[in-house]
Amino acid sequence: MAPVDVIFVGVKAWQVETAARDMRPIVRPETFVVPLQNGVEAPSQLAAVLGAKHVLGGLCSTFSWVAAPGRIRNIGTSNFIKFGELDNRRSERAERLRQSFEKAAVKVDIPADIHKALWEKFLIVTSFGGVGVVSRAPIGVIRTMPETRLLLELCMQEAYAVARAHRVQLNDTVVADTLKFIDSLAPNATTSLQRDIADGKPSEIDFWNGSVVRQGQAAGVQTPINQFIYHSVLPQELRARGKVVFRQ
Repeated sequence: MAPVDVIFVGVKAWQVETAARDMRPIVRPETFVVPLQNGVEAPSQLAAVLGAKHVLGGLCSTFSWVAAPGRIRNIGTSNFIKFGELDNRRSERAERLRQSFEKAAVKVDIPADIHKALWEKFLIVTSFGGVGVVSRAPIGVIRTMPETRLLLELCMQEAYAVARAHRVQLNDTVVADTLKFIDSLAPNATTSLQRDIADGKPSEIDFWNGSVVRQGQAAGVQTPINQFIYHSVLPQELRARGKVVFRQ
């Protein structure tokens, strides 16, 4: 088998550990893996199976979905990929990858702190996705109603507190900055979490709001809003996974 330079992990967050085990036969000493899942736990999951030296942190952003086989519909301009070493050092392999993307005219960045970048996106998806799931509304409605806008803010504040407890150096203005970003989104935007739950599919709820709850418990941080969202969605999630049956 030919050597593999880099592997991008594009599966759902709940499939990362399985993907890690499946890719082990093609991971050579120089191979490195870049996860692009929503959430903040994929790097550690991959490292546990493949070894930390093979793993970078990574994230991407897009507001799009499969419109038809082979066709993706995009409704926003927030499209990018970010990646970096888990210890935040500047490495030759990360720079080579950045240059490869640049040649392909793909917007990429190596942030100074990949963990900060991961958590900055995490604040967006857990608030937008979580409130979207329980309200069943697009972001244009959520952000304009005082009641649901408050839920967005409270979700972010909880995730911010958890991040700081885990020594992630988020800016003090991150909640305000995230709300400003959400205000810039297309009003009909929804998250993959919302769409998966609405379609009765297994979702990433355990790695979004559920992750905030788990990591909050580990750090002694209370997360009641995220806990409410996670627990409210859990029956639908377990139903989608065939673990709970709704009787008529």
